[in-house]
Amino acid sequence: MSVLQQLMEDMKKAMKAQDKIKLGTIRMVISQLKNARIDSGEDLTPEQEISILINAAKKRKEAIEAYQSGNRLDLMEKEQQELEIIQQYLPEQMSDDEIDKKIVEIIESTGASSLKDLGKVMSEVMKVMKGKADGKKVQQIVRAKLA
Repeated sequence: MSVLQQLMEDMKKAMKAQDKIKLGTIRMVISQLKNARIDSGEDLTPEQEISILINAAKKRKEAIEAYQSGNRLDLMEKEQQELEIIQQYLPEQMSDDEIDKKIVEIIESTGASSLKDLGKVMSEVMKVMKGKADGKKVQQIVRAKLA
């Protein structure tokens, strides 16, 4: 079952349960997926669907930080709820230990030795971890390993 099909099923359940936040979040994600499908002119691949979900989650995380710094706890809480809903449709996130091990493997396989090789390492790492790990966290770990 594709992400879009799962979202449609969950939207029906949210309607029946009258869960307004979940319903609104799911509708927003479905809208983004449909717009991307229209823009591309063909059905989305599972990777493209996950990419759209990652972007939606990233926007929520940025909004949470902004609302937190602006002391808008009511809006921050709403964004956190939306983020939790979106994360249900993303692949399971890798643990810090798994991320660390994979980064060490990739650094060794690419022969990277300094921060000059950051771009080369990051491109390889994100091919493997896209959707499974937060990009900022991965970049921090890679920088620490190469420094």
